[in-house]
Amino acid sequence: MENPSTPVQRRSLVESTIDAIRSLIDKRVWKIGECIPREAELVAQFQVGRNTIREAIRVLSHSGMLEVRQGDGTYVRRELDPAETVNQLNRAGLRDHLELQCLLESEAARFAARRRTPQDITRLRKALEGRGEYSPQGDLDEFLERDRAFHVAIAAASHNSALQALYAYFNASIHSHTKGVFADVELPEPSLADHIAIVDAIVAGDEEAAATAARIMLTPLIDTLDTLLGTRAVNARLAAARWK
Repeated sequence: MENPSTPVQRRSLVESTIDAIRSLIDKRVWKIGECIPREAELVAQFQVGRNTIREAIRVLSHSGMLEVRQGDGTYVRRELDPAETVNQLNRAGLRDHLELQCLLESEAARFAARRRTPQDITRLRKALEGRGEYSPQGDLDEFLERDRAFHVAIAAASHNSALQALYAYFNASIHSHTKGVFADVELPEPSLADHIAIVDAIVAGDEEAAATAARIMLTPLIDTLDTLLGTRAVNARLAAARWK
């Protein structure tokens, strides 16, 4: 099949070529399991050099989107590039992170209430005691580490390895956002009472109560952020209008 010319923008030849390859796979021009065109064809199609093509394929092979089979060709392994997904997660704003956190926390708590063992309960209570209540006079980084340990204990009690892996990455990626929440006096940080309610529901084996308690922990924060963002947007528009 003849491949149409697909010139790429010179933002960065490698990056642009990677984006172009991702786009063709996303649009299923190149499907999972299929061999993509040979190097010479890609050079002509994207109008870039051989080294650029090789580097783009190397990057996408490393991320698992492509698979290079020596002496055979390069095949599509996945429709989504895990590395790009991670980048999009890292670029997301505070509100988007909080909504995703609310989803993860509530489902982790639900599964923990269903599957917790006596050992899980012991770890949860110990982690809750270690977390304690946040104090503005204390060491914020140290407190966030104790808070992280508590939420990781809930994810572990879910006994779902995929959820644990996703939560572990997500927890690390939102550290700066979480730090900003506790540092911003306008935002209500989740209280110790919120966390106690989650543990009590998990210990009782009440799945709905556990999921609800996890959502309640973050809902006031999300609602306040919405209000603040709306107010700030209005103020910004008013300020811009005054300068016209």
